[in-house]
Amino acid sequence: MASTPMDLDAPELSSPANGTPSTSLNITRTLNNNVPATLSCTEVIANYRPTKLFKREENNHILSLDYDDPGELLMTSESDESIQIYKVREGKRDKQLLSKKYGAKLAQFTHHSSSIIYASTKQNDAIRYLTTHDNTFLRYFEGHTASVTCLAMHPGHDDFISCSKDNTIRLWNAGTKNETGVLYLNTPYLAAWDPSGQVFAVGSPSAGTVLLYDHRNFDKAPFAEFDIVEACASVNTSNAMSGWTKVEFANDGRSILVSTKGDGHFLLDSFNGSLKAFLQKPEGGTSRLAAGEEYTMNGGGPSTARVEGSGDCCFTQDGRYVIGGTKKGVVVWDTLGTPSEKVLEPIHVMEDERPAAVVAINPRFNFFASADQELVFWLPDPHA
Repeated sequence: MASTPMDLDAPELSSPANGTPSTSLNITRTLNNNVPATLSCTEVIANYRPTKLFKREENNHILSLDYDDPGELLMTSESDESIQIYKVREGKRDKQLLSKKYGAKLAQFTHHSSSIIYASTKQNDAIRYLTTHDNTFLRYFEGHTASVTCLAMHPGHDDFISCSKDNTIRLWNAGTKNETGVLYLNTPYLAAWDPSGQVFAVGSPSAGTVLLYDHRNFDKAPFAEFDIVEACASVNTSNAMSGWTKVEFANDGRSILVSTKGDGHFLLDSFNGSLKAFLQKPEGGTSRLAAGEEYTMNGGGPSTARVEGSGDCCFTQDGRYVIGGTKKGVVVWDTLGTPSEKVLEPIHVMEDERPAAVVAINPRFNFFASADQELVFWLPDPHA
């Protein structure tokens, strides 16, 4: 049983339009010496508890999670072709944006909390730039000729990368509708920026490689190429060239996480591409499609994977821990732990057993969210 009760917020009760009051959550700043209540990741990582549950409509799935830069807002894109925005401190839904004409997935904040980008799921494969305060489109980013599989916003300014099943990577700036660059690669389904914004990584599942590019010289060959098959085949062969769901740099820049829909995730050294550890999932694979994967009705796709996602794991703010979703809740790996033959087991299993198909940690606060068909807010238990 949870020592801190979890609040329930049903969809019809969570809209501010009906004037329903909401109790503020007890948020503490992460790694900020000016706030007395500050606690480091290590101090709180074992004490996270599910604090608020947002129920969504039946058969609806949450596809992605993202925070604005100050960590005050959380945004979801959902299979009902909506985008939901939540106020983190208050623990309540703030607004709903509908995209019935184009669909919505992979929604990301720009560096302005009232502006977002997201990928289309129908009509065409354009990326849409929207202002949330009046639900107005500012710009369409057109060029992809197949479904977009990843969006990655630059950590410092409004440049971003898009990946697509048309075998291109496109670089954009939010200030202009034309791409600033194009890379032609084999299945470049995933991308991520390093913390400095000077380097970006491209994950190509079918090639089994992660490529590192200098942002200033992206039109030249990658300066590093990590062979996942060679580095990781000793611990896992089934997902060395398939089933990738996310690529992410740790905030300390020392590690790269390649998450998969299979039995675990690959933790790589970001300098030489060697395998630091295989993060073993206790409950096996996820129920979401991998990047670039399609569900086929007539036996071509797994019956348990019909919905896209944006990755079921992430680094904590200090880069030490990885929080991961499973079919039965959330687990934590300590990347400084000692793996057994390169396999690292979770150090903590969180108490909630709801499926966690997408997971994202707040960049500023001791707070993270997990979701599948329901959205859960997690906070450290102040009584733990």
